[in-house]
Amino acid sequence: MGNAVSRNRAKRLLRAHFISNCNSLKSGYYIFVAKNPILTSDYKNVEKTFNKIYKRLKLFRDIE
Repeated sequence: MGNAVSRNRAKRLLRAHFISNCNSLKSGYYIFVAKNPILTSDYKNVEKTFNKIYKRLKLFRDIE
């Protein structure tokens, strides 16, 4: 993954993304594993990728 600065940047990106989306996800436990491509991505790209994954896995809450 890299040095501490890189690992912390990846953690910050994942944490910020999850905090902004946690209310729209189904309840449960989520484990995120950061891989090297996240280090060259910006927040918008991370958001877009995760939203695509959430839709494919049907993790968004149903709005009633």
